[in-house]
Amino acid sequence: MLKYLFKAMRPRQWTKNAFIFAALVFDRQLLMLNSLERTFIAFVVFCLLSSGVYIINDVMDIDADRLHPTKKNRPIASGKIPIPLAIGFAVFLVLASLVIAYLTSIELAAIAGIYLLVNLAYSKWLKHVVILDVLIIAFGFVLRVAAGVSVIHVERFSPWLYAVMTLLALFMGFGKRRAELAAENNGIRKVLSGYSMAFIDQMITIVSASTIMAYSLYTFSAPNLPDNYLMMITIPFVLYGIFRYLYLIQIKNAGGEPEELILTDHPLQAAVVLWGLTCIAIFYFVK
Repeated sequence: MLKYLFKAMRPRQWTKNAFIFAALVFDRQLLMLNSLERTFIAFVVFCLLSSGVYIINDVMDIDADRLHPTKKNRPIASGKIPIPLAIGFAVFLVLASLVIAYLTSIELAAIAGIYLLVNLAYSKWLKHVVILDVLIIAFGFVLRVAAGVSVIHVERFSPWLYAVMTLLALFMGFGKRRAELAAENNGIRKVLSGYSMAFIDQMITIVSASTIMAYSLYTFSAPNLPDNYLMMITIPFVLYGIFRYLYLIQIKNAGGEPEELILTDHPLQAAVVLWGLTCIAIFYFVK
């Protein structure tokens, strides 16, 4: 049962919470122990909170999931976890995350509360509204970034990064909808009836181009970056990462779960790692 409860928490999706570390890295506080500890606590808070939300969503979608070719194997949909136990465990995760958040920072608790309310509304209503469903997903990433900002004293973190990460989240969100539309059977997911492949591809083109432009502008116009414009050398990694993701969702018909691509596609992993190492080198070791 513990194995199934852990699986229901969807630990693979905790990779999304890495956005919480953005403020720590880009404000050059990665080597400050106190800031690192507080950011890690915020990461744990969102892992517990998001897992609680996933379980609640699985309980609410249990009938639809049982008709889905892959979601029917989830622990709750398959009956491996009784619904009362699932609800109790979800409540425990949510309450634990909110308590830890409150003990860490009032601001973190407020952000976690907003995340919870928005996602409950998403699970009940908003995921059935075309376009707004993807915007809500992107908003969740913005809240993760804000959570990282709320637990440390930020001096150099640029608002440009909010724009970049919002656009990147929209890019992945529309990519996920594309994969779901390509694999949809029997109209199980209602919101997909409002999308077409041509429409989604147009949205992906817009947000991918906007992401590249916003990140490029950040590298040479954001305040508190190194004066030598070295951040511009990270642009090729972002370009490759976006192009690789486009290749995977449009040629390989992947992208149903973005976190799966990040954890399994080696070229995409290489782009992310090289980008991260280059950023750290520029921020922390180049004068």
